Amino acid sequence: MEIEKLFKRKSLFNLREKKLNTKISNKIKKSSFLVIGGAGTIGQATVKEIFIRNPKKLHVVDINENNLVELVRDIRSSAGYINGDFRTFVIDCGSSLFKTFFKNEGPYDYVLNLSALKHVRSERDIYSLIRMISTNVLNTEKIIDLSINSKVKNFFSVSTDKASNPINLMGCSKLLMEYILQFNSKKINFSSARFANVAFSDGSLLHGFKERFDKKQPLAAPKDISRYFISKKESGVLCLLSCLLGKPGDIFFPDVEKKLKAIFLHEIAVKFLKHKGFKAVVCKTENDARKTFNNLFKKKEWPCFFFNSISTGEKKIEIFFSDSEIKKKSNLQNIGIVKSIIDIDKVKTLNILKFLKNKRFTNAQIKKNDLIKFFKKNLKNFEHDELNKNLDEKM
Repeated sequence: MEIEKLFKRKSLFNLREKKLNTKISNKIKKSSFLVIGGAGTIGQATVKEIFIRNPKKLHVVDINENNLVELVRDIRSSAGYINGDFRTFVIDCGSSLFKTFFKNEGPYDYVLNLSALKHVRSERDIYSLIRMISTNVLNTEKIIDLSINSKVKNFFSVSTDKASNPINLMGCSKLLMEYILQFNSKKINFSSARFANVAFSDGSLLHGFKERFDKKQPLAAPKDISRYFISKKESGVLCLLSCLLGKPGDIFFPDVEKKLKAIFLHEIAVKFLKHKGFKAVVCKTENDARKTFNNLFKKKEWPCFFFNSISTGEKKIEIFFSDSEIKKKSNLQNIGIVKSIIDIDKVKTLNILKFLKNKRFTNAQIKKNDLIKFFKKNLKNFEHDELNKNLDEKM
């Protein structure tokens, strides 16, 4: 199920416009692409948009073997085959093996880095936290270095709306990723994209609704948090447009205040159940929701537990850019552009990278609070309020 179907809205980014589609298709036909993290929700959507336009070469890298298999099956079943070189590889992009792969299988005209750990819940322990920052920041730096040496035309790395005035370490890691891009801006052309939550993407709350429904379990959601949502296809189109048409330093985002409205998460649960033919019944506690399930189910009703959020790092609503950033309109439908950070402190950026490569960090010989203090000191616009609660403590 896509967000357009659930809320009865049209797609935000239209590639059916003949002139634009021709321009993109012509670029893709004569170009080679490497998509890293291509088996995730956004990655698969982006790969499909490239594939259907017959690229000269399209290589996809991911550590999720099962998702890569499904990606190939999906493409073969829907789009068939191309004349170009289409292959997938199960490789960790942070490994020395990836470096060998990059040199042997390249060169590439465009490199798209969609590999990321995206959950705020990664803050729950220092080990998950270190892996998230290593993936989102240090791996990006490694891929940039390889791309610089092989002279790619443009390096694209996906960001997030949570990078705007971040209050959690996931958003902080993505803002750091943007800093790393800007730090290398004289050596390589780059672009990025910030966008809203991708509806029903793997591991998302909406995907959780589908899982709970299929497994006949209660639905749970915060009632005081709203989010913007785009569809899987929209996420792929936005990444592709930024990669191919973005000028150096451009960060694309959905600029559609009238069409893209923030939605409270518990309201989506109610609409989702209605779409499935059930009435949502609000329960006072998690235990009540579990206990009453069978009786309510017989009456075409579904128990739900809605609560006020008290988890660390949860914004009440997301934004796509901060007041200190330069925003401009593009000539593309429903797309705005944030110009990448122009007042980046290179000394502090180098200091951050040095810190992240230190054995104290990589070997988890550091506490979360020390990490937060360090980032507050060295990273502009980062705020963090520790509530000592995480999302794994909720149903």
